[in-house]
Amino acid sequence: MKLPHWPRRVFAQLLLSQTVVTFGVAAVTAGLFLAPVSSELDHDAMQRALSIAQATATDETIARAADTRDVVTAQRNAEQIRLATGASFVVVTDLDGIRLSHTDPGRIGHRVSTDPEPALGGRSVTAIQQGTLGRTARGKVPLRTADGRIVGEVSVGISDDSIRRRLLKMLTGILLCAGAGLAAGTAATLLLARRLKRRTHNIALADISALLAEREAMLHGIREGMVALDERGRIRLANDEAVRLLGLPGDCTGRPIAEVLPPGRLTDVLTGRITGADLPAVRDDRVLVVNRMATTEGAVVTLRDRTELESLVRELDTTRSLTEALRAQDHEHANRMHTLLGLLELGRHEQAVAFISAQSGSHAVVAARIAEQVQDPHVAALLAGKTAVAGERGVRLVLAPAAHLPDAVVDARALVTVLGNLIDNAVDALAPGGGGRLEVTLAAAGATLLLQVADSGPGVPEELREQVFEEGWTSKDAPAHRPRGLGLAMVRRLVERTGGRIVLDTGPLGGARFTVELPEALLTAQLVEA
Repeated sequence: MKLPHWPRRVFAQLLLSQTVVTFGVAAVTAGLFLAPVSSELDHDAMQRALSIAQATATDETIARAADTRDVVTAQRNAEQIRLATGASFVVVTDLDGIRLSHTDPGRIGHRVSTDPEPALGGRSVTAIQQGTLGRTARGKVPLRTADGRIVGEVSVGISDDSIRRRLLKMLTGILLCAGAGLAAGTAATLLLARRLKRRTHNIALADISALLAEREAMLHGIREGMVALDERGRIRLANDEAVRLLGLPGDCTGRPIAEVLPPGRLTDVLTGRITGADLPAVRDDRVLVVNRMATTEGAVVTLRDRTELESLVRELDTTRSLTEALRAQDHEHANRMHTLLGLLELGRHEQAVAFISAQSGSHAVVAARIAEQVQDPHVAALLAGKTAVAGERGVRLVLAPAAHLPDAVVDARALVTVLGNLIDNAVDALAPGGGGRLEVTLAAAGATLLLQVADSGPGVPEELREQVFEEGWTSKDAPAHRPRGLGLAMVRRLVERTGGRIVLDTGPLGGARFTVELPEALLTAQLVEA
């Protein structure tokens, strides 16, 4: 015979299994309750039989009848007591255990079927025994005369049928209670199964397993970070990319966001204190775009790494600035060539030679001065390029006369990022009005690098000098292609990660001055030799 299939749906499995469990619990409970009840009924029957036997043994008429072996008197009185008490039998014996009374007169004169010695020895006895009348609860006591002599025993029995009738009466109530419990359990199971059916969308248990496996594969396979939070802001799930982007510890699950991330904009965005779409944030040297969506039991946060894109955008901005500078220089070069052509046509050769020397020497002098003061090629190239771009925007960028960088830097990329962002911010602050001055100072103290970027712009009010380093804060309109307010935040993270510090105050030119100290940033001669 083919066995029925186990149901596939979750709610059906729960309903069936819980119903079976409820039936089993009800049956076991009823059985456990009935066992002591049956034992208690047997004990009550034995005590009742003993009480009847003790009361019978106090009858002096029966004692004298046993002493004189008066069967008629003993039978008559014993039967009267049996009928009055409802006992199954009341047996009176002499000292030899010979019956003087019995419900069956034909058994009178025969020895009793059970051992009379304990009662004849003076002890009261209770027991469940099998006799001529079947299984009975018995009470046996010695039968004494008025002077205290033992002349026989009184044995009283209560049949097992009467005990079972009492048990059956109680069994009805027990079964009713068990049935009520079973009905309540079945109803609760049905309600729970229906609720689970709604919550699981009536899917099969195998489908749940497949969905979980697919979810794990998707979460850890996508190249975007995903973090699931509960209603208390604790991490319920973080995929591999989120752990990498946020630098989370391996035991982050179950811990609050504020415990595994430092205070700042990123933490505020993840916990929902800052709301919005595509919010930029900085984690170490990474630029992240964060989106947070609330759920019924917490929130889901997605993270996208914009570090490389941000770098490319900055390079595109620099390239565009250089292109604009080259376009302007092309026009300037054409004007110079026209001037030179005019001088030659007028026959003023000496003036033409002087004009060419003056024009070609100005840029060479600036580049030569930068190369003389700054030995690191990356920093020198950055300053030369930024000088040309700033000049085209009407800003004069100069290297302080005392500036000197004699050694190569340890991390040229980080230094170029720091110095480039500070110069760009200063140029942006000066360019709208034009005619501003920007001064860069570099100094070495052993392996420590000190740099300053000061401008002649409006400066930064003292109450805003800490706020300018926060992610997303900016005083300028953000362009369409990328968000503002990340450059100074990234600069501060880079500086603090290397153990350095950055300070904003008012410089000698009247505007803002950024002072950066980077320990162990230079490759000194001792470090090179080591």
